[in-house]
Amino acid sequence: MIKLEGFVKGVNLGGWLSQGSLDIKHLDSFIKEDDIKRIKDMGCDHLRLPVDFENIYDEKKMCDNPIGYKYIDLCISWCKKHNLNVVLDLHKAPGYTFDDFDYSEGFFTNEKLMKLFLDIWDRLSKRYAKYSDMMMFEMLNEVTSFDVINEWNDLALRCIKVIRKNAPNVKILYGGVGYSSVLAVKYIPAPYDNNIIFNVHCYEPMAFTHQGAPWVEKMPVDFRIGYPVDENKYREICKIVPALTNGTLGDANNALKLLKENFFINLFKEAVDLANKYNVALYCGEYGVIDRADLKSSLAWIKHINDAFNYYGIGRALWSYKKMDFGIIDDHYKEIFDEMIKYL
Repeated sequence: MIKLEGFVKGVNLGGWLSQGSLDIKHLDSFIKEDDIKRIKDMGCDHLRLPVDFENIYDEKKMCDNPIGYKYIDLCISWCKKHNLNVVLDLHKAPGYTFDDFDYSEGFFTNEKLMKLFLDIWDRLSKRYAKYSDMMMFEMLNEVTSFDVINEWNDLALRCIKVIRKNAPNVKILYGGVGYSSVLAVKYIPAPYDNNIIFNVHCYEPMAFTHQGAPWVEKMPVDFRIGYPVDENKYREICKIVPALTNGTLGDANNALKLLKENFFINLFKEAVDLANKYNVALYCGEYGVIDRADLKSSLAWIKHINDAFNYYGIGRALWSYKKMDFGIIDDHYKEIFDEMIKYL
């Protein structure tokens, strides 16, 4: 499979320009140049920069919001100084976000919202085309529903054409449905050109990586499970929280067949085969373990998925650098931090 040079090992800057406060004090303090240097010192060659549209676009005035661009530009300048590449990820679009179904209802049939989405990418690609040698564009974070495969593919093609007018050579990340499921790559059409990258996110098994997560519907906040997962405990939690098996792994019985030795090697195989078929690279824009999991299990999971990334040559970015319930520099991971970053 094609290796994605310059985007092999990375981390996400979640909680800064996405899913964080718009307050200037937060924006000034959450990420600083020292953080970018630390990411480089951790052995990374890039970072993923999630951005919510409110930070860069004033929906009422229908014009750019200069505040957000100031911080994107600052981040790029720090990355250039410390020799890191950047994935620019539109994490939330007008009328669409991965974590609010009510807010996102009807986005893929609302032409006004879709045109605004395309307009934002027109602005972004014009501004950042000059960084095509160090930057990839991610059109939209995690299309959730399997019911909008055709609608998403139609909009993605329109978006690619908008970007290509301004940035003919930039690499564009294209994720499938089901929260960019590994097993949804088969629904992504043949690449528009040679600079399309297939993109996946992987938090499987969700019962482990999202144990006790209060935002997962019906998840008991005190639920804990180790890795490799206990079969009986996994069956029980899947009965309580059906959402854990509605995505990549399917139902509980199918999941338990997959959750064996070489789990990640087997899980990524279909996506890798498709990438090889179309002669494109495969990238994993998010993976990680919630800070409620025990350290021994977390380290085992990180090692296990890292083995698969290295086996296939998949570039990746861990979620997340700081806070967000997954932050690897936070106190929770302090005891295993030095060991953990070997497996990014």
